Amino acid sequence: MNYQIHINFLSKLNIKLIGIALVFALFSGCKSTSFKKVAKLDIPLITVKNSKFYKGDNPYYFVGTNYWYGPLIAAKNIGDRERLIKELDLMKGIGIDNLRILVGAEGDGGDSRVSPALQPKQGEYNEDLLDGLDFLLAEMRKRNMYAVLYLNNNWIWSGGMSEYLKWNGYGEVPNPFLEQFSWDDYMSYTKQFHSCEPCKEAFYKHVKFIIGRTNSYTKLKYTDDNTIMSWQVANEPRVMMTPEHEAAFASWLKETVALIESLDPNHLISTGAEGKASYLQDIDMYKRLHSNKDIDYLTMHMWPKNWSWYDINDEKASTLVSIDRANAYMNEHLIVAESLKKPIVMSEFGFPREKESLAKSSSVENRNTFYNAIFNRIIENKNEGGVLAGLNFWGFAGYGTNNPDNGKWQTGDDFTADPPQEPQGLNSVFASDTSTLDIIKSANSKLTN
Repeated sequence: MNYQIHINFLSKLNIKLIGIALVFALFSGCKSTSFKKVAKLDIPLITVKNSKFYKGDNPYYFVGTNYWYGPLIAAKNIGDRERLIKELDLMKGIGIDNLRILVGAEGDGGDSRVSPALQPKQGEYNEDLLDGLDFLLAEMRKRNMYAVLYLNNNWIWSGGMSEYLKWNGYGEVPNPFLEQFSWDDYMSYTKQFHSCEPCKEAFYKHVKFIIGRTNSYTKLKYTDDNTIMSWQVANEPRVMMTPEHEAAFASWLKETVALIESLDPNHLISTGAEGKASYLQDIDMYKRLHSNKDIDYLTMHMWPKNWSWYDINDEKASTLVSIDRANAYMNEHLIVAESLKKPIVMSEFGFPREKESLAKSSSVENRNTFYNAIFNRIIENKNEGGVLAGLNFWGFAGYGTNNPDNGKWQTGDDFTADPPQEPQGLNSVFASDTSTLDIIKSANSKLTN
């Protein structure tokens, strides 16, 4: 082709493509029903409309997973990218396209703590782990998968809010996994975060740093990357100890949500709450704190073992009890979601193997019974156009290796989904758990057909 004719042709083609892109973006590039900044054309942006998630023009319901450690195994130097690729392919093969991922971890490690941390010192970042986050998102993008990225943690296992307090002069963290400290000690300490001005400012700098990042592999700004479904404020942020703490917590939550919205109006925002369990079991407090128009959807978590629904000495019967109580807990939160006209995701739930064994060979029959019951709820909701829009089970361990004899995690061990303070393998779904993978695949097939 003649060079000048070729240039003219490309110019006209580019103008036409840009025009098509702008028209498409005007109709689909919004965060919700209100107009938002134009987003790049790529995999469909997840939006909220009429109390539902939408992927492009279609309602989006999903069974996804917690994959908090993804950036660690995606890291170039300390990670295991071969494992990462195999696990992403396995997840995609069973219909999992929604991963909940930690974008944090603070401090220098220690007992029951993630190591290495993304932010080992305040304002200083591990470049290998930032590269791992970029690589993970780039590989997810290739597979049309979505990320829910949470930016802080209420709990010590990744540093989180308590580490910000330590950095800013509040003394040593009373680690509840050490004999000399209790959970009340830890929560009394950590609740100070919500009124600690230098702590909040340091956290807001982290939020700005991450949301303002450009992916080194795709060259996309995070704000323009539709691989990101949602920014989540934190993992299980709580009103601690007494109702009087609600005022400080509410102020911090409002500030944080407003900051995220100002930095990235394209993507959805969620809190990461457990449901009323985050708010002194007060469902009205849960509703109050989620009425903010910039909180696009609700979350809840469910832990039958931790909440004493499940009994290791009577597993069959207590599995059924767990299902009944799970349904009651979900029902209470679905009513709130319907009243606020927002979708809701159960973004954590786990169930142990038989006799709480850590061995991969142990039975997952009770877990499968519980999973099936929860999956049936979202399938029913999808068929009825309901507000229960997503599930993220905890958690996907894939090809990781654990030590079933003691379950203790040490720096350098494989990550197997359970956080470092938990016995490794307790709630983990491994690649070898084929019966569980089959029911996940079946559920996702029903949600996409």
